[in-house]
Amino acid sequence: MARKIDITDKLTFDGNPVLVIKGKELEVNADAPTMLKVMGLVGGNPEPKEIVAMYDLMFQEKARKELDKLKLTFDDLVTVINTAVSLITGEDSEQGEQ
Repeated sequence: MARKIDITDKLTFDGNPVLVIKGKELEVNADAPTMLKVMGLVGGNPEPKEIVAMYDLMFQEKARKELDKLKLTFDDLVTVINTAVSLITGEDSEQGEQ
């Protein structure tokens, strides 16, 4: 019989992290397949089309609508995306509210 190892207890099923902007909570897709796609786009200096692709991958439609309402500048949108990536990868140097 083949070996079998149950690793369920070693995994976390905490759900997605949340960014808070102007009191609005925006859920960030943190599942592994999504983040692998995002990380593939992050390398180097991403072009605007790659930034839009990351935005579409990381934020569901509801969160994107909320972000659209904020009328962010492009630089601010890049900040939101970079912060979301840092939040998911654990590289967040600033600890916000928990």
